[in-house]
Amino acid sequence: MKKWKTVFLAAVFAAGMMTTGFAQDDTETTEKTEAEAAAVSDKVASADEMVTPEDVVEEGMVPIYGKDIKDGVYDVTVDSSSSMFKIVSCELTVKEGTMTAVLTMSSDGYLKLFMGTGAEAAQASEEDCIPVAQNEEGKKTFEVPVEALDMGIDCAAYSKRKEKWYDRILVFRADSLPQDAFAEGMITTLEDLALEDGAYEVEVLLEGGSGKTTVASPAKMTVADGKATATILFSSPYYDYVIVGEETLKPVSAQGEDSAFEIPVEGFDWKMPITADTIAMSTPHEIEYTLNFDSATIKKTEE
Repeated sequence: MKKWKTVFLAAVFAAGMMTTGFAQDDTETTEKTEAEAAAVSDKVASADEMVTPEDVVEEGMVPIYGKDIKDGVYDVTVDSSSSMFKIVSCELTVKEGTMTAVLTMSSDGYLKLFMGTGAEAAQASEEDCIPVAQNEEGKKTFEVPVEALDMGIDCAAYSKRKEKWYDRILVFRADSLPQDAFAEGMITTLEDLALEDGAYEVEVLLEGGSGKTTVASPAKMTVADGKATATILFSSPYYDYVIVGEETLKPVSAQGEDSAFEIPVEGFDWKMPITADTIAMSTPHEIEYTLNFDSATIKKTEE
């Protein structure tokens, strides 16, 4: 009986030691995880340390990938979620479906970038970061991969002064590309629709600016000699010219009545970029917009 009791007590003691060991391991693991999280947190700027971010991903944006763009080099507009991360120009290169971009910065406040979140950047190796470079004009630049246009892309920027990572969202805008940059089938052309000469109406959507201005829809459209022209009527009467491509267009309405313009339709089912100048403010101000003509809504009308 004594022998049995001795064996039993030894087993209980061993089990207790194992339980204590597991508890010790769990505690050490938790402490280690918390320490690692704290170390990462110290390297990433908090919300209180950043200016309020802007929402640069617009409703209805659909990602456009490299396969949708012809090979070439293009100037493209990039929207940044932070006013402290200003991109003065961007050169997009598309080659065999892969896109990269050279960002030219307004200042030299950042030493490196990481295409991901600040938390990911804080744990990444130096080889995974993108170092700052300098162009011939002495401006600071970064060459970054671009997964898609019209899509929010996480980008962390390392501040030279603060020595912390700052979270940014970048959107490379497809509507800043010329029409001929898009691969075949991305934009519906007049030839695709095979419309005969005559009068039509088409639903059109204006986007951009403050979002307060709209245009009358459907719009009247005329097809003649292989070209389409739409009459665009702005909700504000204070537009004095519109720029489409390199052409500056004046209103077709009498001054002070409304802002109606005859605009060439360069394509359907895509966001055609235009610039409209408003005189509603204290000084004239050019505003970037897009017009999207929906080919599915085209209807023949009387002349």
